[in-house]
Amino acid sequence: MQERETKVSPPPGFRLPDLDGCGGLTATERDPLLLQTTYYDTDDLRLSRAGGSLRYRNHDGWTVKLPGVVIDGMLIRGEHRVEGRTGAPPEAAIDLVRAYLRTARIGAVARLRTRRSRIDLVDVDGKSQAEVVDDEVSVLDGRRVATRFRELEIEIIEGAPMSLATEVVARLRDAGAGDPDPTPKIVRALGPRALAPPDIVCSETVTADSPAADAVRNTIAGSVRRLIAHDAGVRLGDDPEFVHQARVATRRLRSDLRTFRSLLDSEWATGLRDELAWLGAELGSVRDTEVLLELLRAKTLKLPERDRAAAGNLVGQLVDRWEDQRIELLCAIRGDRYCLLLDRLVDAATGSIPFTDLASRRAGDVLPPLVSGPWTHLRKAVTALSPEPADEDLHDIRIRAKRCRYAAEAVVPVAGRPARRFARRIASLQEVLGDHHDAIVAQEWLRDAAAGAMPAEAFAAGELAGLERVDEQSARAAWPDAWAGAGAKRLRSWW
Repeated sequence: MQERETKVSPPPGFRLPDLDGCGGLTATERDPLLLQTTYYDTDDLRLSRAGGSLRYRNHDGWTVKLPGVVIDGMLIRGEHRVEGRTGAPPEAAIDLVRAYLRTARIGAVARLRTRRSRIDLVDVDGKSQAEVVDDEVSVLDGRRVATRFRELEIEIIEGAPMSLATEVVARLRDAGAGDPDPTPKIVRALGPRALAPPDIVCSETVTADSPAADAVRNTIAGSVRRLIAHDAGVRLGDDPEFVHQARVATRRLRSDLRTFRSLLDSEWATGLRDELAWLGAELGSVRDTEVLLELLRAKTLKLPERDRAAAGNLVGQLVDRWEDQRIELLCAIRGDRYCLLLDRLVDAATGSIPFTDLASRRAGDVLPPLVSGPWTHLRKAVTALSPEPADEDLHDIRIRAKRCRYAAEAVVPVAGRPARRFARRIASLQEVLGDHHDAIVAQEWLRDAAAGAMPAEAFAAGELAGLERVDEQSARAAWPDAWAGAGAKRLRSWW
């Protein structure tokens, strides 16, 4: 579930105005509530500082809110209800925020008592489109009230227009309320410590004149943050994009450690790359099946209507494989090895990287030449190809192109537009070769699936393989032009 809300901190004596007519809706007052809420976090508040929360509330049980984004004063983030009794947080709730907690222990950090007045904005069918609540919050220290604050919260129901929040806020401001403030209750309750930066912060001030160490650390931090941000989505399994992004983050980290190896302690970098290889393999098996599923489902729609059911039966075998691989992935990321790896990555992103002396030099002098190595390997591999390259040779070129692209993207903060332009051209080559590889993999799987299939399914497998063969040949014909565009000498003048 996605939460879309904005908050307003009213001044003393503020009275809630009549909200009838906002967005053409009817304001309906609901019964007030007395809420008792306990929030859980680590001693250093790493979950709160990241913008997430884990709470137990008397009226709705356990809720996990994941870090989100603020757009036009509105906080948009994932909200998940978890079954469980009062007391210690259930494992399913901790699982969703494990990447933020890692190996740290979690405990109660704040208790709130809230008197809540509620107004629903409903349409002509009586369906709620938004809820406006007026909360008087007491932060408790034992039985003593440590502090109090009041806030108005406007939550837009999923499917309702975002403009509704703007209209409600405008009416509240006309009545004397303040500007939108998306700060969560738990942050206001905990005070300055919860307002401290999250564990991983990517600097926007890294330039060519910065020490190379700062640029390397910033690049690593970006990928670590990406991995952690997509962890909960991987666990939920609702959207393949989360596994894709986590895998990309893992691959980038391995590639960056390779690109920057002359600036890093060799033993440290090798050990970390080995652990990332393990994680990448766990993510990769699931992601490869998801790509194949997406590919074949799309191709199934191109078959004659009478053959689609048989093709669907074939694709169902892939779903079974995906489910088995997903179980293995979840076992891996719920284990100590993964949490310890995340701890090491966060440590690296926050400063504990053993650099060589070269890393103290100017980033603009040190980093751009590091792209020449991956480029040289790619160019030599392409030059060595036969006039009709084997499929595995084109796959090798794709892998080398990806390494070259990642290396170029890693130095964009210090090399600027020329590096970004070069990376885009290499990405185009990688995309064409990726399409070729996907078509080859699909054909191989269909060939194996057809071998033991019923006649109708075997026939459908042949039809699908034929469509994949067309894509394979198209990509094979297109890749030389993509290589010509990526290999232009002018693209490499910046190193």
